[in-house]
Amino acid sequence: MSVQRLVIATRASRLALWQAGYVKERLEALHPGMRVELLPMTTSGDQLVDRRLDQAGGKGLFVKELETAMAEGRADLAVHSMKDVPAELPPGFTLAAITAREDPRDALVSNRYRALADMPPSSVVGTSSLRRAAQVSERYRRLDVRLLRGNVETRIAKLDRGDYDAIVLAVAGLVRLGLAARISARLPIDESLPAPGQGALGIECRGARAELIALLAPLADLDTAQCVLAERAVSRALGGSCALPLGAYAVMTAGRVELQALVASADGRRVLRAHAGGTDPEEVGARAAQSLRAQGADAILPRTP
Repeated sequence: MSVQRLVIATRASRLALWQAGYVKERLEALHPGMRVELLPMTTSGDQLVDRRLDQAGGKGLFVKELETAMAEGRADLAVHSMKDVPAELPPGFTLAAITAREDPRDALVSNRYRALADMPPSSVVGTSSLRRAAQVSERYRRLDVRLLRGNVETRIAKLDRGDYDAIVLAVAGLVRLGLAARISARLPIDESLPAPGQGALGIECRGARAELIALLAPLADLDTAQCVLAERAVSRALGGSCALPLGAYAVMTAGRVELQALVASADGRRVLRAHAGGTDPEEVGARAAQSLRAQGADAILPRTP
């Protein structure tokens, strides 16, 4: 392989740097003699900490600057949490690899309570995710679910100073940061359906870089990729916006993709669920989205201007 030096564009948060560092180590182990460097960047999504993502511009805020660095030749690839990657990539970019998934579940983190069911009325639960907020509100109407932005450490600091009684985060991020001991409970999949791609890392590069795509291929996990493709197909079919409380999670069973999906109103008062299975992940995702639409999803989907 003629490529001797690669630059990975990454967000500058500690979690993003861990994820990029993980890919760097894998690449250097696979290709001895290759030098891999990190290019940490602060994205628009990292700077806007006082508004929900759907109000600020959506998931693309976390990847746009990284894609610009690749387009300008300052970076060769970027590493993302797959749940932060928009359902549609810009023209000229591709997901070269999706890595094996960490625990995809959501985590309850609290200094006082071991379960959402244990929390008294009006307890304050923090989350940045409409999907998590809707599912908590659906089951626990007595709880006060509020916005919580910032990186993982910032969110935990706000919990520790008493701004929230509990917060909900991704298990994967806490595990990767060595904070698994802070997890009070790992929420069951059927209680808090994850975001599409949650727990998996995506490696993005320009589609024209055939040699680079071949070099990255060994980092891919086929089963995870099939599942994530199905999950993202649901999101894409329903508009792909983080203004939509949408969950999708698939597993591989005997060569088949088995997918669960949901959409909800932001207040959790209306939640629609669907299941689909098959061998073609894109088709499975499309059928799940079609089922949700047949149940009335269009009535709760955000209106596009």
